[in-house]
Amino acid sequence: MKENLLQHDNLVWTHYSEESGYAFPVSYWGTILDIDDSGHLSVLYRWDPHSFCHFHRHLCATTSLVLDGELHVKTYENGELTDTAVRHAGDYAKKPAGDVHMEQGGPEGALVLFELYAPDGQLTEQLDPQGNILRTLTTEQLRYALQKQQQLAA
Repeated sequence: MKENLLQHDNLVWTHYSEESGYAFPVSYWGTILDIDDSGHLSVLYRWDPHSFCHFHRHLCATTSLVLDGELHVKTYENGELTDTAVRHAGDYAKKPAGDVHMEQGGPEGALVLFELYAPDGQLTEQLDPQGNILRTLTTEQLRYALQKQQQLAA
């Protein structure tokens, strides 16, 4: 596959939002670039300005590279905010499994490439504001989503 990720208008995006249950605006977009059988996954996400993704925990090692804009990462431990980092275009981060956080787009939003490695197929747990697990995202679910995404693009 050959893609210019900075010229991404031709990709099929899924919009994620939340109207209730959170005290902050949730609005971000995702597209799956690749999933292989060993558990490697490449995804591209973009955040609307000042909007958040869902509160979540990574179940696998994750790397990220901010391609455009500014990404604010709020990290939690035992339900308490412990760190806020601002990542700018060009910033790279690697996080181990277990990282509990949510991201927010900066004033112009953000475009971020994520690489995940989940040999057991377990990617993330979406959490409610109290930290309870709402759902678990797996590579199998994303393979199904990728098939639908490819059908839409055809």
